Amino acid sequence: MLSKLETVVQLVESGKSLILAGDEALLREVPSGKWIGGTIPYFMTEAGGIATRESIFVQEVPESAVGTRIDTYTEQGIANVANHGSDNGYTVLIIPAFSAIHEKYALEAASYEDMFLKVVTGWISGILLDEIGKSSPRVFDGRTGAVYGDRAVAMHIDLPPNQHAQLGIVNIFEPDDGDELQFERNGFSTVECLVNGQRLNFLEYIQTHGIDTRLPLIANYMGTGVNVSIQSADAGIVKFYAPVFAGIKYRLAKPIGNYSDCFSSAIPAGLREPAFSCNCILNYLYGNLENRRTSTITGPMTFGEIGYQLLNQTLIYVSILMS
Repeated sequence: MLSKLETVVQLVESGKSLILAGDEALLREVPSGKWIGGTIPYFMTEAGGIATRESIFVQEVPESAVGTRIDTYTEQGIANVANHGSDNGYTVLIIPAFSAIHEKYALEAASYEDMFLKVVTGWISGILLDEIGKSSPRVFDGRTGAVYGDRAVAMHIDLPPNQHAQLGIVNIFEPDDGDELQFERNGFSTVECLVNGQRLNFLEYIQTHGIDTRLPLIANYMGTGVNVSIQSADAGIVKFYAPVFAGIKYRLAKPIGNYSDCFSSAIPAGLREPAFSCNCILNYLYGNLENRRTSTITGPMTFGEIGYQLLNQTLIYVSILMS
């Protein structure tokens, strides 16, 4: 829920365990307690999308949780985030955008110990789009109020034996039936691309084919479509918001209609308000979601989503189910 600072202070002082998203200045006013947070001014609320620096989005850890632990991670330690997690529970991880640890996690998370065996979710913190290059995304360790631009922060949440966490990933995009794209190196940018096996300049390919760069590339990972969004395509280089990987086959996404309707129809019927959720700032922008709802699911609109590994243009949620 989107809340005023006074309400958030009351929740922290009552001993609640919280995941917070908001403006840096507001988060610095939150007292020490059992919370983690990250900077972002874009949110999906019950009334629709909104950009604000005056409120904090609050996601409470379920009352049924039997314990929470907060850790911070450097570049050297981030590989432990999954194996530090609960055998029965879930981990919410927040990483500052544009940082070295953001890049490292994006490139290496799939190889971390216990990744995909435990539920790891979260998001990439951000800032107002107009302030990119002028200020930096941050994450917060609520235990001490420490603020980081070069570390990640995580809350590991333990559930009772009669419950378990389930990660849901909603991708409204589907691959088209066109060219198969591959890349020869892992990374956030490329000059060349293998198009149906033929090496081409990727920027020239995009321009020649009139490709809408608001549409992501989609890879098929064991039946799950994983998006890689295009950040820019100019000066001879195509840059991405998440890395492409060598040897993986990609296709461009099909154009979609109304974003709001697509999300509403993609949410499983009967899904209750999840324990955690977030969506992508690119969906907010490209779908013109300000003052428009995507579904009953609310949360921050982030600079990247974590569903085990880094995702783009995706809605993520965690449901607590009876075992």
